[in-house]
Amino acid sequence: MKITTGHWLLNTTILLSLSAPLSAADIGAVRHTTIIKNLNGYTLSQGELVTFSAIQFTDNKIDKLFTTKVPDQLAKEILVIDAAGKTMLPGLIDAHGHVLGSGLNLMRTNLRGSQSEVEAVTRTIEFRKLNPELSWIQGRGWNQVLWPSKIFPTAATLDKHFPNTPVWLRRVDGHAGWANTAAMKLAGINNDTQAPEGGEIIRTKTGEPSGVFIDNAMSLISKSIPDLSVTEQETVLKTAMTDLARLGLTSVHDAGVGSDTITAYKNLANKNEMPVRVYGMVAAGDLHFSAIMAKGPYHHASGMLDFSSVKISSDGALGSRGAALIEDYSDLHGHKGLLLHSNKQLKNYMLTAMQAGFQVNTHAIGDHANKLVLDAYEDLIQETNTKALRHRVEHAQILRLVDIPRFAELGVVASMQATHATSDKNMAEDRVGPKRIEGAYAWHKLLQANAVIAAGSDFPVESANPFFGLHASLTRQDHNNQPANGWYPDEKMTVTQALNSFTVAAAYSAHQEHNIGQLAPGMTADFILIDQDLVEGNPQTIWQTQVLETWINGIKVFDIASKPTNNL
Repeated sequence: MKITTGHWLLNTTILLSLSAPLSAADIGAVRHTTIIKNLNGYTLSQGELVTFSAIQFTDNKIDKLFTTKVPDQLAKEILVIDAAGKTMLPGLIDAHGHVLGSGLNLMRTNLRGSQSEVEAVTRTIEFRKLNPELSWIQGRGWNQVLWPSKIFPTAATLDKHFPNTPVWLRRVDGHAGWANTAAMKLAGINNDTQAPEGGEIIRTKTGEPSGVFIDNAMSLISKSIPDLSVTEQETVLKTAMTDLARLGLTSVHDAGVGSDTITAYKNLANKNEMPVRVYGMVAAGDLHFSAIMAKGPYHHASGMLDFSSVKISSDGALGSRGAALIEDYSDLHGHKGLLLHSNKQLKNYMLTAMQAGFQVNTHAIGDHANKLVLDAYEDLIQETNTKALRHRVEHAQILRLVDIPRFAELGVVASMQATHATSDKNMAEDRVGPKRIEGAYAWHKLLQANAVIAAGSDFPVESANPFFGLHASLTRQDHNNQPANGWYPDEKMTVTQALNSFTVAAAYSAHQEHNIGQLAPGMTADFILIDQDLVEGNPQTIWQTQVLETWINGIKVFDIASKPTNNL
C-alpha cells in the first residue's frame, strides 16, 4: 500500500503491533485521522449490503464512509492510505470458539486430517521426537469417521511406541479422548472403573477399558494431567489471539472459560495485551461459579474483554454419538446419546446465571438436548423476565422441525458453525437417518423463521479461519467443491446472510451491535483487507481468501507483508 502523510508520521511499531488499542493517556489531546481510499468496501446496514470506496476514522472511531471520490483537498495532518482496489470488510467475529484450546493446539501434536489410526500414532511419534522433555504427550484432532475402519482407536496401538510415557489425544470435537495404558495407570483406571454419569468408557470385547473415554468420562484421565499456571495460560491465550487476528478475526466469543483462565484474561487486559476482543462465557460447573455469578457481569474498561455470559453443555457431540437424541441413533440401535446434566441441574445453572444478569449460552447438539434446552428457556425466561439478555443455543445442530420457530418466539439466538455441516456430512445422516436430517444444520429454515444466526467455527474443533465458514455457508460444500450442488443445498445462505452471521448478528449475540459488526459513522474501526471480492467472486474459492491486514480500534494489528502466514 502507498502511504502519504501530512506533518506527522505514524510509528510503525504501533502500526504493526499485536497489542490492544492506544489508551486515552497514550492518545492524549492529539487526535489522529486516517483515510483509506480506493477500496472495494462492503458492510451491512439494516440487513442490506452497502458498498463504499473509502473510509475515514479518527483514533478508534469511524467518521464517515465515502461512496464517491475522496476530496482532493484534505487537512495536511490526515494520513491517507491507498488500498489500490483491495476489498475491505468489517472485522469478522467468531461467535463460538475455545481460545485456550486453540493456543494449546498450536503447542501440541495436531492430528486433524489424519487418515488412519496408524497415521495419528505416527504424527504423535514425530511430535515426541521434537519435544522429548514433555512428561505428558497431548494432542487433538483425530476423527475415526475419516479412517477406513471407522472404529475408535485403542490404547494398544499407542502402547507399542509409548510404553511408559502417558499419552492423551482428544478427538476433533473435544468430546472424546484416547489414552494409552501408561496414562490409564497414572489415572488409576482398571477393569472395575465405572464411567461417571454423562460419560462412557469404551471397552474391548473382554470388558477392559479400550483407551477411549467419552464426554464426562474424559475427566477420569484429564484430572491426572498437571494444570497450567495462570502465567502459562496468559502465554497460550496471547499466542492464540495473535493467530486469530492473522485469520481476520477481530472478536471471538470464548465458549466455556474457567476461573483461572478468567484471571489470565484479566491480567492481559490490564497489561493492554489483548490482540483481539474476547466475549467470554463463564464455564458452568467451575469451582468458583457461584462467586463469579455473585460479582455480576464483567466489562473491562478497554472494551477488549467481557464476561457477561455463561456456557452450559447439555449433551455431547454427534461424531462420538454423545449428542442426545429422542430416538435411537440410526446406526446404533439402543443408543440415544448422553445428557451431561440432569434436567434439574441444567435449570439450576440457567436460573442462577439469569438471576445474576448473565446471558445463558447452552450447548445442544441432539434433538433431545435442543428440546430440553428450549423448554427450560421457555420456563425460565418468563420466570426471570430476561428475554432481553438474548440467551443462546450453542450449535442448535439437530432440531425437530417444530422447535425451529421457537428460537424467534423466545428471543433465543442460534449460535451455529457452518463448517460443522461440511465436516459432518460424511456421517450425519448415518447417525440420524433421512427424516431427522431435515432439521439438521437447518440455516435456511431458521432464517425463514426469523431466527438470528450468529456464526462461529467452534475452533479448534474446526479451523478458526472464518472464510472456511463463509464458504460452507454459501456452498454447503467441502474444499473439493463436493457434493456438486452442495449438501442439502436448500439450506444454503446468501452472501448477505452469511456475511451478516459473521458480523452484525454475531455482534448482536454479544450485545455489541452498537460498537462493532459493521462499518458506519460512530462505530469502532475494526476492519480487514482481503485479497478477493467476497461478493462478486466465485463462492467456491472463498475458503482460499487471504487476509492482508487486520485493524482493531483503528490500529493495524496484522499485516501479511510483515508476518509469515501459517495456514491452519
